[in-house]
Amino acid sequence: MGTALRFPSIADGGRPHGVQYFFVDDPEYFDREQLYGVGGRDYPDNAERFAEFARAAIELAKQLWLPDVIHCHDWQSALVPVLLRTAYTVDPQLSAVPVVFTIHNMGYHGLVARDVLARIGLPDSLFRIDALEFFGHVNYLKGGLVFSDYLTTVSRKYAEEIQTTEYGHGLDGVVRTRTRYLVGILNGVDYSVWNPEVDSLIAARYSARDLSGKQVCKSDLLAQFQLPRENLDRPLIGIVSRFADQKGFDLLAQVADTLMQEDIAVVALGSGEAKHERMFRELAQQFPKRLAVKIAYDNTLAHQVEAGADIFLMPSRYEPCGLNQIYSLRYGTVPVVRATGGLDDTIEPFDPASGRGTGFKFSEYTGPALLDALRQALAAYGDKPAWRRLQANGMARDFSWNASAVEYGRLYDLARKGRIRTVAVSSK
Repeated sequence: MGTALRFPSIADGGRPHGVQYFFVDDPEYFDREQLYGVGGRDYPDNAERFAEFARAAIELAKQLWLPDVIHCHDWQSALVPVLLRTAYTVDPQLSAVPVVFTIHNMGYHGLVARDVLARIGLPDSLFRIDALEFFGHVNYLKGGLVFSDYLTTVSRKYAEEIQTTEYGHGLDGVVRTRTRYLVGILNGVDYSVWNPEVDSLIAARYSARDLSGKQVCKSDLLAQFQLPRENLDRPLIGIVSRFADQKGFDLLAQVADTLMQEDIAVVALGSGEAKHERMFRELAQQFPKRLAVKIAYDNTLAHQVEAGADIFLMPSRYEPCGLNQIYSLRYGTVPVVRATGGLDDTIEPFDPASGRGTGFKFSEYTGPALLDALRQALAAYGDKPAWRRLQANGMARDFSWNASAVEYGRLYDLARKGRIRTVAVSSK
């Protein structure tokens, strides 16, 4: 790349579950402690690392088999469509391959200095407003948005939100120019892993037909967090999250003292920004018998929170899709969420009169709005027949990959047909 050559090797990753995997093997670039950076800072050579990844992926596909569609995800793979529509336009085979590009989070751009173009072997002519230039920098994500055939996001609501100033992170104008080719397809979940009927990580298995095991899981969860058994009779609020501003914990900080005046218990699992970790630790010291936190990433404990909690809290400022609220539904753990992105798409507000709905939502990004939604959930918890109905509604919802896979299949067909037409016109 640029004035230097690198020669990564390709490692055969085998075919687990029938899917062939390959890995770009370049220890100097990829054999590192973390994927993208350490200590909250990106690796300084990320631009070169992911440029090599993109080129290696294209060359591998060209040598082994010509794909019908290339599906890229986020800025780390965004140079694939850029390269295909620039450096590889003279290749008649690759020019016919469409690219579908999925935006998982518009907040992460892959923003680098202009001089990186020379280092990764791209012409300076791409540093323009309708290509990679973004306020004096090179923006990898923008390249994916501009040069891909179709764009997807991980929920229908998020596809709408990223076209606004509030959620577009400076790229909303670019997305609006591609609206015709933008589709929101909700992420699916794996119910062979996240399902209380088969989950081997929880204290007792249970189902919508027999919820008795959920109380066993609640007792076990209290023990895991070293909270007294007297909390078995209280509604238990669970949190599993990155402790980040995006996740809405500034709202919780606004109302925590008021919330803890309610007859509740809270368990929180996660890690992230120091101020949010500190808030949870201080609350645990202030309310040691009713609130506990574990600052960690722990998959087993995450399953146990989903199974043992009564209510799951996700007050996100924005949430492209979100998975924990979907897991919660299957575990009979009622979600309280902010009406944004995938949270809005997946949770239907509970109506006590009709018995319809799966959780509780609030729209205004304020502490009082969060508190009001939680109080609605606590009121419903006090009505045991209504609560059982609410749990049953959520456990019956199906957010598996089956429906989403069909939508992706249709989109791949559209992308192939559109690229064929484009190549036919350009070759005349």
